[in-house]
Amino acid sequence: MAAELLAQESTQTQREPLLRLEHVTKAFPIKKGFFNREVGAIQAVSDISLDIYRGETLGIVGESGCGKSTLGRCILQLIRPTSGKVLFEGRDLTQLSPKALRPIRRDMQIVFQNPYSSLDPRMSIGDTIREPFIIHKIAKGKALREEVRTLIDLVGLPKAAYERYPHELSGGQRQRVGIARALALKPKFIVADEPVSALDVSVQAQILNLLMDLKSEFNLTYLFIAHNLSVVEYISDRVAVMYLGKIAEVAPASQLYEKPLHPYSKALLSAISIPDPDYDHSSRILLEGDLPSPANPPSGCRFHTRCPYKVEVCTSQIPEQAEYGHHHIAACHRISEIN
Repeated sequence: MAAELLAQESTQTQREPLLRLEHVTKAFPIKKGFFNREVGAIQAVSDISLDIYRGETLGIVGESGCGKSTLGRCILQLIRPTSGKVLFEGRDLTQLSPKALRPIRRDMQIVFQNPYSSLDPRMSIGDTIREPFIIHKIAKGKALREEVRTLIDLVGLPKAAYERYPHELSGGQRQRVGIARALALKPKFIVADEPVSALDVSVQAQILNLLMDLKSEFNLTYLFIAHNLSVVEYISDRVAVMYLGKIAEVAPASQLYEKPLHPYSKALLSAISIPDPDYDHSSRILLEGDLPSPANPPSGCRFHTRCPYKVEVCTSQIPEQAEYGHHHIAACHRISEIN
């Protein structure tokens, strides 16, 4: 009986949300004229509710401009959401002042997309990794130098990197510096914003394996943002598909890649390149039309302008998220008919 209770508690702990988004929206105002009047808004993120569980990697995929990076920055409060709640360990970050947010930022870090532009070219690698310790007044002197050298070794950089500058390192090495800087404060949650998109394919695998090893060693939770579907499948436990600022589908990675339910997910996954000369490419779903402007999104389901399954209700009513099977969630009026 005691063993059963322990197992139940373990399962509950595994499914405990570290971070919860409730109706998060971010609109960027469009201003024109001499008086800089607001004439509209770009709906970058629209009414997103999502849970991110402790110890998991949640991948986010979608076309460029769908709001993936904006969502990540809203979570970290680098950009303040227009409305909604971002609950980290039960605390609503949107209600906290910059001063109150400062100690929480130790638990939430980011690895940026471009490993060169995210590093100060005037600072050595040692100074770059040392900076978080100094800002948060965690260590100094010999202890600080040892912490920095430990991090350099942890991410697989040579010891000589301590005295080098960003321009003296390769792209993969610079990204390792970014990862070391993110790990400096021993965070619980890391947003990885397309961390391998600017790297060669051979280097991508090294960085992905490093991220997975660090996740296991430090019990990290990742939000992994990418447009490379194969990369997301490799590293993610669950995957969320975004389209024009909204979540179309969320599911465990294996379920989503084996049987996507949403029409957009089907089209997106059908575009994955298969390294087989005999593969039948006729199964690929080609979407017609262009991606609508986030400044003037379509009414109803935002995907209806390109959806091959649309009916009249799709043009007027926003589909609600519903669960189809084990933790498989999708927002579409016709899921049961097209699957």
